[in-house]
Amino acid sequence: MAKESTTPAPDKDPSGRRAELSARSRSLPDQPGVYLFKDGSGEVLYVGKASSLRHRVGSYFTSSTDLGPRKQPMLDLIETVEVIEAEGDWEALLMEARLIKDIRPRYNILLKDDKSYPYLVVTTRETFPGVYITRTPQDSAFKGARVFGPFSSSGSLREAVQVMQRIFRFRTCHMEIKEGADANRYFRPCLLHAIEMCTAPCADRIDSKAYRDDIGRLVRFMGSQRRSVLKELREAMETASKEQAYERAASLRDQITAIERLDERGDEASDQWQPEVTVFATDPSAGLRSLQRALGEEEPIRCMEAIDIAHLGGEETVGSKVCFIDGRPFKDGYRRYRIETAGNDDYASIREVVRRRYREAGKGQELYPDVILIDGGQGQLNAAMEAFSDMPEQPPLVISLAKKEELIWVQNHHEPIRLGRENPGLKLCQAIRDEAHRFAQHYHHILRRKRVLGD
Repeated sequence: MAKESTTPAPDKDPSGRRAELSARSRSLPDQPGVYLFKDGSGEVLYVGKASSLRHRVGSYFTSSTDLGPRKQPMLDLIETVEVIEAEGDWEALLMEARLIKDIRPRYNILLKDDKSYPYLVVTTRETFPGVYITRTPQDSAFKGARVFGPFSSSGSLREAVQVMQRIFRFRTCHMEIKEGADANRYFRPCLLHAIEMCTAPCADRIDSKAYRDDIGRLVRFMGSQRRSVLKELREAMETASKEQAYERAASLRDQITAIERLDERGDEASDQWQPEVTVFATDPSAGLRSLQRALGEEEPIRCMEAIDIAHLGGEETVGSKVCFIDGRPFKDGYRRYRIETAGNDDYASIREVVRRRYREAGKGQELYPDVILIDGGQGQLNAAMEAFSDMPEQPPLVISLAKKEELIWVQNHHEPIRLGRENPGLKLCQAIRDEAHRFAQHYHHILRRKRVLGD
């Protein structure tokens, strides 16, 4: 449960008051939460969130603090600081949004300027509601949806959504899903189902009642009804077990475990959802956000796949496809291809791999990844687009990354994108491209060894 504490300050001149507040901030808890700055009358001036209340609140009262012309005067008005501890960054984010919406503090800039801030919407009118991040919740597509926000940080919101998606396994795609449709039986779910972040209503893996039960728990969970959600989950698990619906009971048990584990504050290495593989980007989330901006995409990038070709003088030509989800490698999504017709023609090899990998998506029987990355320059990208041109369903976005100059070519663009060498989006693309190259070379070496040694 959230805890509250108040940090009073004596009635001194502004500089003395800040020094006192700075000293008192050192006794605040070193954990996530929200903080409320109040004036002498008790009016809330500002609400903010923090991963560490102690460090964040203390940073306001150092002599070098510069909040800009709009917020700097606030420092002279602060008399008390109230903090509310949270169970994690995800809860601090939700708590901050609720408090800002209810209190409307005068120094929370998002209520004063014209910039649009992210909201979370749950399309509760649909048979299988989706959960989306948007800056335009008033859009007709979200009519009747449950809206949460505004949130001050889109990056933090995306990370919180990923935490909740691992618990409640809701869909974030925009597919139109009709329960019981014949096509659902042949539809291949996207990779979020494979990593247990979606229950795949698109493929009839869950019925509408069970899915909407999960969505209802998500909405109550976001409204700080965690205890009631846990109680309901335990009751539902016992009922499913008695009815011998063991698969559903196991899913509910996993949700309970995931919620209970939110209290655990492990280090980054122990929190990786797939710790057995290397994480190539130091901050995958930052890389994805940077790449999204560079490509001008409105929707967050979740799933990326990369394709590479390997051969030696046209012998033992192979292709590889690697998959990254949320900036991390997903080994179950890796594939390798022995090229059947192309020889040492890289363009023809790319076309063959693209057709073999995405023919089911091209028929509408599975989802494309958000971004497909081809190893190479404009020529390799054009070869991939030739293969896609034969398919009735087109991919969302195809790019290529040329070596040496490290230029990003984008489908239907005449000029490449040049990013700085330290750009996190470029680094993420390089990591995925290099992993595809490593995987292709590994398969190529296996085939060469078999041919030479006769294994």
